[in-house]
Amino acid sequence: MGYKETFVLHWTEFWDYETPKVVVVKNRTLGIIYRVIQLLIILYFIIYVFIIQKAYQERESAPESSVITKMKGIGISNSSMGIKIWDVAEYVNPPESANVPGSKCTSDLDCMAGEMELLGNGRKTGRCVTHHDSIKTCEIQAWCPVENEHSKRDSILTKAQNVTIFIKNSIHFPRFEFTKGNIQKNRHPAYLKKCTFDEETDIYCPIFPLSLIIEKAGQSFDSLSQTGGILGVIINWNCDLDKAASECKPHYSFRRLDSATQDSKASHGYNFRHAKYYMENGTEYRTLIKVFGIRIDIIVHGEAGKFDIVPTMINIAAALTSIGIGSFLCDWILLTFMNKNEVYSAKKFEEVLKERIILAVNEHGASEQELTAIQPENCKHC
Repeated sequence: MGYKETFVLHWTEFWDYETPKVVVVKNRTLGIIYRVIQLLIILYFIIYVFIIQKAYQERESAPESSVITKMKGIGISNSSMGIKIWDVAEYVNPPESANVPGSKCTSDLDCMAGEMELLGNGRKTGRCVTHHDSIKTCEIQAWCPVENEHSKRDSILTKAQNVTIFIKNSIHFPRFEFTKGNIQKNRHPAYLKKCTFDEETDIYCPIFPLSLIIEKAGQSFDSLSQTGGILGVIINWNCDLDKAASECKPHYSFRRLDSATQDSKASHGYNFRHAKYYMENGTEYRTLIKVFGIRIDIIVHGEAGKFDIVPTMINIAAALTSIGIGSFLCDWILLTFMNKNEVYSAKKFEEVLKERIILAVNEHGASEQELTAIQPENCKHC
């Protein structure tokens, strides 16, 4: 057969129509396999897809959210300057080394006037001066003395365990026009003045003691008072809007977010610097304060779902289609491993060549049904 005839044959077969043919196979083993596969597929869609994943719902996973925080509490420190009272105006804040690379020199030519090192403490004057012994460094114009990591440190964190954080959070799912907050509307205002958050009894109380957040994050005041740290308060809203609005509740979790949890010594903990300036005898001075503190990051996640006919029909169609996997697998077993696979194949696949049957009817005068039954050349077994 030439290329032309082959092409014509395939082109003709392209327009053939295939219709399913039901063949009942009396085989108990194959029947059990088929029903078990169907059962597993049905259970998967009912339990996992529809019940656990709620695939019958339309979903929205990016809620609009706002967070407001306030702190209340008093801290006390006792240093060489005496006892100091710290309130929220002082310990609530938003947000260099004497050994500087490139600072050593042998002459003034090594110190370009006006140049500033990235990790330096000031601007170079252009002079190379003796630092100590025979070591010379570039002179800089800066606040003196430069920062000393071994300077006296006062810790007030251990005295601030009773500081409380007020976290007001509200979320809005625009697709469903649903809004909810972590404070109940029908609560008396006096409730917020005396309540403390408890995930079992007072989930709608937004007052969190600092000690509770640190404890839930698996940390301790002792370690945080030395290095500081970043703690995360994660608020998760998973709302099934097919239920009552009261069933949509915030779920809180707490963890430490800075590098201390990754066993990293680089940028350990959390700290920042600020300065206080003053004049004395006509000279301006400043006190540089390096603060090791606790930063609280509020992270909000959310997802809402509500029944919708479109995802319901799509997943039902997917379930019905998936049931056909059982037929495909059992057909493969039937036609590959069964002893009578050739017989089963002959029963399952049949190609009707109508043109030849019509021609035979015209030549022999037999009916189409008779010729289909008696002439093997009209049936092609696969």
